[in-house]
Amino acid sequence: MHLSNPGNPRLKEVQKLEKHAHRKATGLFSVEGLREINLAFKAGYEFDKIFICEEKIKETESYNLNFLKIIADDKVNTVSEAAYDAIAYRGSTEGIVAVLKQKEHSLNDLALPENPLLLVIEGVEKPGNLGAMLRTADAVGVDAVLLCDMGTDLYNPNVIRSGIGTVFTNKIAVDSTRNIIDFLKQKKITTYAASLQAKKIYYEFDYRKPIAFVVGEEANGLSALWQSNADEKLIISMNGTIDSLNVSVSAAVLLYEALRQRKVF
Repeated sequence: MHLSNPGNPRLKEVQKLEKHAHRKATGLFSVEGLREINLAFKAGYEFDKIFICEEKIKETESYNLNFLKIIADDKVNTVSEAAYDAIAYRGSTEGIVAVLKQKEHSLNDLALPENPLLLVIEGVEKPGNLGAMLRTADAVGVDAVLLCDMGTDLYNPNVIRSGIGTVFTNKIAVDSTRNIIDFLKQKKITTYAASLQAKKIYYEFDYRKPIAFVVGEEANGLSALWQSNADEKLIISMNGTIDSLNVSVSAAVLLYEALRQRKVF
């Protein structure tokens, strides 16, 4: 089907997916860009619809349209440039938007290796921070990212954009803080919580065993529940005027220290 009118009801439905309430109600989300859509396809996400602007689409050696071969024709729509601009979230000339079905991210489905390295994120509200941490988690090769009591949802377009598609490359579980604490204790995974009140600096610990770093929303830090249940508390030394780092930077510092100790490089 070819769509030329920017006001087409199908396109209006895509626009609505920019809102959390509509994503939650429909179980769908939108993804823009060949790289991100290729990663979602490789991760086994189910396609609901695809919109392609032939005047703008640019395939590369790494990111192409080969996935269309196994997607039903009635899910694929070509669109005019004006119609595409109506649904393109980031205002670039990627030329493709897909609507995908959300996955369940259950703790019960999480398979971990013998000596896991995990990142736990609690209460983060800014999509850009979550996306940046998912990007770092992918770069480090963490075994899973656990999200608890979040202020933003995993399928926010800004999470996908800032994480350059690493929503689809990381193992992710989403649950309450209480359930994630219980899960980690059951698995005998030592938790290290970032805290401004901690006495020990982050590099004074041994991270060669099964561990999880726990980071929280910048304004208020970790919840009292995490503060009272973490096995250890750590701090990143600050030598300037301000007293804290961006949460995504803090997570990167901690994860790469663990990587250094494990001699993965």
